[in-house]
Amino acid sequence: MSLVHTKEVPETALSNSEASSESSENNSMAASKDPQPSNNQAGSKIDDLEIKDAQLIFQNVWAELEESVGGVQNMVFPKEIFWLNGAPGAGKGTNTQFIIQRRDFTDKPVVVSSLLSSPEAQKLIDAGMMVGDNEVTKLVFQRLLDPAYENGAVVDGYPRTKVQVECLKLFYNKLNDLRAQSVHYANGQRFRKPRFHIIVLYIDEAESVERQLSRGRKALEHNKEVERTGFGEQSETRTTDLDEEAARNRYRTFKEKTYESLKSLREIFHYHLINARGPLAEVQERILQELQYQSSLELSQETHDRLSSIPIASTIAQHARQQLVERLEYYEENHTELFQQVASIIEIKFMPIITRHAISGMALVSTEAVIFSNPLALAMLIDIFSERGYTAVVDIRRREVPVSFDTDSGKITTRSKKLYRVQVKFPGSDIRRGR
Repeated sequence: MSLVHTKEVPETALSNSEASSESSENNSMAASKDPQPSNNQAGSKIDDLEIKDAQLIFQNVWAELEESVGGVQNMVFPKEIFWLNGAPGAGKGTNTQFIIQRRDFTDKPVVVSSLLSSPEAQKLIDAGMMVGDNEVTKLVFQRLLDPAYENGAVVDGYPRTKVQVECLKLFYNKLNDLRAQSVHYANGQRFRKPRFHIIVLYIDEAESVERQLSRGRKALEHNKEVERTGFGEQSETRTTDLDEEAARNRYRTFKEKTYESLKSLREIFHYHLINARGPLAEVQERILQELQYQSSLELSQETHDRLSSIPIASTIAQHARQQLVERLEYYEENHTELFQQVASIIEIKFMPIITRHAISGMALVSTEAVIFSNPLALAMLIDIFSERGYTAVVDIRRREVPVSFDTDSGKITTRSKKLYRVQVKFPGSDIRRGR
């Protein structure tokens, strides 16, 4: 976990502020200049430090949300969530309304830039805090608990950083875990299976810059007309919509930070980039096709529940080291003699062979040691190698060994013998060769 003091503006905070209005961005950056926390900040959990550890951020946010609603049993998130992102000028606002209408959602979208202008975010800014990943994640997840979004929601502008992407994965896994646990609840309570849709609208840099500048020109013309006639409301104008270089920088920020971060979502979710060039009707048809494709890849609720007790591969390793240590300590305390014998065999019999294969990074060791007929001894063997940084796989083979031969009948008497073939892998040695 790395901690960044807010005396310097973290990249995460900049990328979040970029999504908000210019005034919010300037306020946030200005507030970060004072590194000294006030007295009422000193005892809070995550105030004057921007945390870059997604696991810690998610756990902190989840705990606060759970407490705010009076327990996990009261946490009802939307039936389905559309996570909408895209290049500047790609048409997120227009297509957000299109998705809401097609899905018959009852409330407006969750727009991250609006959340950053909310009273909650402003309190952080006024207190000299950065609106970073922790705060943005909390604001988004908190808003999704609003009963108005029970049937579904569109989230515009989240996730935008690597940390937020990881928080979204943790959020999805958490909802899956709750669903799996609730299947076994005696009271019949059920948490929903999370249905996440990832939509990324994409246009190239030239198209993005032209659309941003065109939006700026139209806003200026509209504002002049309002001033001239006295009718209507002034349109908000962004600096990036009025300056070509600023518009290019905004696109590059998306490409280098947000887009690169979003690509890792393919590990969990099915999605493709949607080409946002061309007439609006064509773009919206592409969105519909993508949603139909994503839906065709989703398991039904019944099938999902049937498989939910089998852990997802990516979650197995989360606590593997802790469990390994617990097993090794158990061997030492409760099976001391057997544990000592296995460790001694590895040191005396295995390691000389493994050392000779240091360049290749793989050794195959065979043994007939009777001690390994005890399954616990084999488990110890694998765990000891794992603790020392090796990967060990054991293959047990049975061989029939002749014991006697009857010359009269020609009958051969045999006995079964076990051969334990242990494949050990480890990082090999790099050989530097001269020219």
